[in-house]
Amino acid sequence: MRLDQQIRPSIARAAMSGTLVVMFASGLPMSAFGQVLQPQQPAPTAPAARPAQEPQPASVANGTSVSMEEAVRMALENNLGIQGERLNPQIQSYAVARANAVWAPSLISSFTRSNSTAPPTDFLSSTAAVVTNGNLFSQAGIQQAMRRGGGSYQVTFDGSRGTSDAPNNAFPLSLRSNFSGIYNQPLLRNFKIDSNRATLLQQRNNQTIADLQLQQRVTQTERNVRAAYYGLIGSIQGLTVAQESLRVARDTLKNNQTRVEVGTMAAIDITSAEAEVASNEEAVIIAESQIQSAQDQLRALVLNPSQPGFWTTTFNPTEMPTLTPQALDVEAAVKHALENRTDIQQFKKQMANTDVAVKLSENQRLPGVDLQARYGVTGVGGTRNVYDQGEGGLPILSGTSLRGFGDVLRDVFGNDFRTWSFALNISYPLGQSVADAALAQNKLQQRQEGSNLTELELAITNQVRDAARRVQTNLKRVEATTKAREFAEKRLDAENKRFNVGLSSTFELTQAQRDLSRARSSELSAIIDYNQSLVDFEAVQVAPIR
Repeated sequence: MRLDQQIRPSIARAAMSGTLVVMFASGLPMSAFGQVLQPQQPAPTAPAARPAQEPQPASVANGTSVSMEEAVRMALENNLGIQGERLNPQIQSYAVARANAVWAPSLISSFTRSNSTAPPTDFLSSTAAVVTNGNLFSQAGIQQAMRRGGGSYQVTFDGSRGTSDAPNNAFPLSLRSNFSGIYNQPLLRNFKIDSNRATLLQQRNNQTIADLQLQQRVTQTERNVRAAYYGLIGSIQGLTVAQESLRVARDTLKNNQTRVEVGTMAAIDITSAEAEVASNEEAVIIAESQIQSAQDQLRALVLNPSQPGFWTTTFNPTEMPTLTPQALDVEAAVKHALENRTDIQQFKKQMANTDVAVKLSENQRLPGVDLQARYGVTGVGGTRNVYDQGEGGLPILSGTSLRGFGDVLRDVFGNDFRTWSFALNISYPLGQSVADAALAQNKLQQRQEGSNLTELELAITNQVRDAARRVQTNLKRVEATTKAREFAEKRLDAENKRFNVGLSSTFELTQAQRDLSRARSSELSAIIDYNQSLVDFEAVQVAPIR
């Protein structure tokens, strides 16, 4: 009986040591996205800190110490999704620049050299077997489409040198120059808006969409990093609970084996203790595997696969989540999300693109009324044949006169020989035009987008309300699991006392130990889920979470 009395206290001490395992203690509040959350009073008491933990696995103990904010910063620098998304605004900025380039002035020029031979076609050239004409022509100018009004202009200056051996040609060597300008101005169709201006407006909207998509990816990545960080903490603490449960089960088995050896317990009675050890060994194996999976998930978010030692890098979290209940203003959160969430802003910009398409289609249905103005001056020079009237009234070559290119330019810039014209061009399609079909299609798309916007607003409202509900539910879970853990500790203490006086069996004591471990694990999960739900509540107001 003395030996039995000595064994019972030793079993009790082993069981009581299980109650001293480190719980998931409260840490610092972690706010992900700046949503103002006010402390709610009174706050439930967080689980008290416990004494020393079981040693951490080598993959954690030897890992890189990292806080949650450091993990977020690493993700913003290294995450492949963010790196790819950062290129979209740059790509879209070039699309806007390309749309603007339509109105940039451009220089135009041409250079032509030609030569032709032909038989004579009039009686004055009948003395020649072949008439040869040569020409050298060059032109330069500037042209530009106008941003306002949809007009365009072109100004050119050209010069040419021609030769001809036709007897009837007054200029066997001719020098010519022209300065001309043309301006086209639409008066109805393409006046207020045209395809170029519509493209620019839509590309600017697309640039805003690209910026919003980058913001959305950053928000989602930050949220996922925090979730992975919490997941790693939960996996580590889950392993600690599993290891402690295994240690208690082994101590119980060892003491039972001692009792069997001294004859105070039948050998068959230790079967339940052996089964408990095996079950806890399996739990440890699963917990270690979950840590590796959590490490992989966090690693993929915060590191770049091209970095050396990517697959061998592990992390040791340095922060613990806090149990700080927050008062939630659900209506304000819904209003904030409907005004500022990235997906609804993107959709509104897409609707703005459709509005531009409707305006363009309405404008294209108008008659085409274009005013065209032309003005030009010219100068002619070179070697000119001088003719006198001969017998029978036929011209007789009497000499030549010479006008150089300088004389030609003086004619041009002296505005001596000018031409001008105005033209009004009108066009109108008969029957249903392309613009009519495009307008009908775009208006239907407007109606569709209006319905889709209402549906999106409803979905966002539901998502915010659901996120707030999860926060409240998880807070209640923490309160409930804390009470359950306290009751489990009291029950184990009572079972220890009953066991010491012979009123409880080993099975009942083991069951109390198991219940306490499960209660601790449930409390741990509830605290992590509560903190994660706070992160989700803030993130869902900025971007859709996934």
